[in-house]
Amino acid sequence: MSQLSGKVALVTGASKGIGAAIAEALAAAGAAVAVNYSSSREGAEAVVSRIAAKGGRAVAVGGDVAKSADVKRIFADTTGALGRVDILVNNAGVYRMMPLAEVTEEEFHRQFNINVFGLLAASQAAAAQFGPEGGSIINISSIVTRITPPTSAIYSGTKGAVDAITRTLAKELGPNKVRVNSINPGLVVTEGTNAAGIIGSDFEKGAAASSPLGRVGQVDDIASVAVFLASDAAKWITGEIVNASGGV
Repeated sequence: MSQLSGKVALVTGASKGIGAAIAEALAAAGAAVAVNYSSSREGAEAVVSRIAAKGGRAVAVGGDVAKSADVKRIFADTTGALGRVDILVNNAGVYRMMPLAEVTEEEFHRQFNINVFGLLAASQAAAAQFGPEGGSIINISSIVTRITPPTSAIYSGTKGAVDAITRTLAKELGPNKVRVNSINPGLVVTEGTNAAGIIGSDFEKGAAASSPLGRVGQVDDIASVAVFLASDAAKWITGEIVNASGGV
């Protein structure tokens, strides 16, 4: 598979989970991939090693997308090692569920700084250096923007912003041949959902039961959608919110 041959992709928050799976899938499709991490260099380097073991090309690039200076360094390091970025996957994100009574200013800014400002800062940097042939920005949002579960006011708010930004930037950047789309996963089995005790819980059983397909998601369910959106097979698709949620 080489539909992304000659392309350079940057995946933020790619040291584990959905981001890691997307990075590996893009590499398998022929792209050279920058695996961004904020704290887990070891995790990012493990992703790079798995890509290299399959004949792909990748580098680990550190930096916190919530900080403008870090975003500039992430792109400088990526272009220095791999060349100009053609594909940006805004995957970096955090979440914490809490009832309204427990919402704090600190938690609000933590989630919005990473989930929203980080996406904007990375998109700004990518748009400034995409070539004349344009590029593809893929945002990772969430099905919470549709189901808005209790105790998710901050997190659902950040992802609602991501959906709106996706449509806005698709219109703004379209004249420059830049496509902007969002993938909105349902519950996915990751290190994070395992660590949170979600996998194996009644919540997981309920999520699986609510899907016509009778299961929750796996990381490769999301990664394959990202490869499609990054490729020329999706050249007429922009401003779309793709719900990858098993029909929930």
